[in-house]
Amino acid sequence: MPTSSEVFASVTVEQMRQRRGGKWTRYGDEVLPCFVADMDFPLAPPIHNALSEQAATDDYGYTMHFAERPIAEIFSAWAARRYNWQVDPARIEGLVDIVQGIYLTLQLYTKPGDSVVTLTPTYPPLWRSVANTDRRLIDCKMQMGADQYEIDFDKLADQLDSSTKLFLLCNPHNPTGRVFTQKELQGLAELVLQNDLIVLSDEIHADLVYAPNRHIPFASISPEIQQRTITMTSATKSFNIGGLRFAIAIFGSKALQDRFNTLPKGVIGGLNSMGAMASEIAWRDCDQWLDTLVSYLESNRNHLHQQIQQRFPNIKLCKPQATYLSWLDCQQLALNQEPYEHFLEAGKIAFGNGDDFGSGGDGFVRFNFATSQTTKYWIAWPLRCHRHRAYLTHKHK
Repeated sequence: MPTSSEVFASVTVEQMRQRRGGKWTRYGDEVLPCFVADMDFPLAPPIHNALSEQAATDDYGYTMHFAERPIAEIFSAWAARRYNWQVDPARIEGLVDIVQGIYLTLQLYTKPGDSVVTLTPTYPPLWRSVANTDRRLIDCKMQMGADQYEIDFDKLADQLDSSTKLFLLCNPHNPTGRVFTQKELQGLAELVLQNDLIVLSDEIHADLVYAPNRHIPFASISPEIQQRTITMTSATKSFNIGGLRFAIAIFGSKALQDRFNTLPKGVIGGLNSMGAMASEIAWRDCDQWLDTLVSYLESNRNHLHQQIQQRFPNIKLCKPQATYLSWLDCQQLALNQEPYEHFLEAGKIAFGNGDDFGSGGDGFVRFNFATSQTTKYWIAWPLRCHRHRAYLTHKHK
């Protein structure tokens, strides 16, 4: 399998414009898309080859049931190999995607009027799903420090009450890029136990962590925490196969799993045969490809942050410890409109709109840097912004 970073550097804008997904079609040919969390890189060769073979044989029929596939055992081996996390394959269930899992968890483990807590700003479905299911949102806003975002544990403890039933955790954290430490996760665990909470831990970015940081599954903190944690993850983020729609839920106890399985048959739906197969191959055969990818993304991250600090000192940011997403604080730019709108209209760049990420997102944009360093796509955004440098470097008098 080719593992050289050259495969990631070979991407061109012309190639990307031929794609039909939302990233490269939503805003048209005049706009550089840096918003949705898709990467611009080719697939890992084992995944590409398997999908090509399936297409060549017109193999689009119904696939085997989840329990008939080896995917639970394959993921368990992956978790042990990558995170030193021991997962019982019998506690794994298949999902269409994590968003489906979030909504099902709210429906099954809480009731209308219950409170649900999350750390904001955060992945939009985590906070939006609460109001959409008639639950009450407790949003504990994280604080930007000198080098990273921090959890305000005192504020979090004060916000919890007897109505709080569920903690929606994003670990690693999107959009801030935080990789929570053992001490931080233990602090969260203490609050979970004190308040008798169930935890849904969205760990889809777990593979995209930069050294010396390491991902710690929340369920691995202690046996007591494992018993009340549902971990959701997918190969779709790390291996850029989001359109294949496949995820898994790992239940820390049989009781949690049994409640999940009270769902009427058909609510989850059948497996996407290509998504399940691609996930199996990703977790079984693509370690080396992933390691090379993370190294390339780290180089992108470092270059991007250097460029922002040099060219646009009024934009504040913390270097992400995970993900391929930078969270840019544009509040000091003295713009006459939201940063997302300004960059889209003046620079023809589509960033993620900070408002989408809930409390703490106003005045921010999210920047996807998972693209080639060698293309004009990579260098065009600061040049386009540079035309409006007066707005980006000085406050209006």
